[in-house]
Amino acid sequence: MEEKLNIKSLSVEDRPREKCLSKGHQELSVAELIAILIGSGSRNESALDLAKRILVAVEHDLGALANLSHEDLCSFKGIGDAKAISIAAALELGKRRRVSPHKDKKVISSSQSAFELIAAQLMDLPHEEFWIILLNRANRLIEIKNVSKGGVSGTVADAKLIFKAALAKLASSIILCHNHPSGNLKPSRADLQLTEKLVKGGKNLDIAVLDHLIVGNNSYFSFADEALI
Repeated sequence: MEEKLNIKSLSVEDRPREKCLSKGHQELSVAELIAILIGSGSRNESALDLAKRILVAVEHDLGALANLSHEDLCSFKGIGDAKAISIAAALELGKRRRVSPHKDKKVISSSQSAFELIAAQLMDLPHEEFWIILLNRANRLIEIKNVSKGGVSGTVADAKLIFKAALAKLASSIILCHNHPSGNLKPSRADLQLTEKLVKGGKNLDIAVLDHLIVGNNSYFSFADEALI
């Protein structure tokens, strides 16, 4: 009878769990990390080989992997509901870690630092979302908040909801953020008009709109950097 392939068939130093214990998780490849999440392979394929096959399918792009639906993950032979959920949960934890609040609140000093903060929320989405970064008077992070979710071509950002959230947290300033799933970072006429409207509204409430970021294709467009605010 044909034996089931598994990670135990590898030499001890090549087994992901043993390697993690002996050398630390930093020394593991992405495939090895995914293999640990998967746990076991199939009769004809080890967990490590299955992980490698999944990575090849997404061209080793973790953003693309994070964008796979539950059904997409389960379409790989050897991946069932439990394994798909484990992979998705791990990727979501990675996203949340980047925006997890710390005792020392992050200072947002540039468009780049704002992008690094919000990228995890917007980078891999197939639809548009609008978020705001709330800051105190020292430009320290108070909170990031989702304002709206839309479709592929747009989302509605309600000025009343934006400033309600800012007032509730006593924010001194805000940064507007939304994504373009197409990857085209050029602001639309609606983007320009909305930004102008919110800047004016913020002045009336003594809440400065410091910037508006459009996120897509692992990059961003900053209204402040382009002197549009």
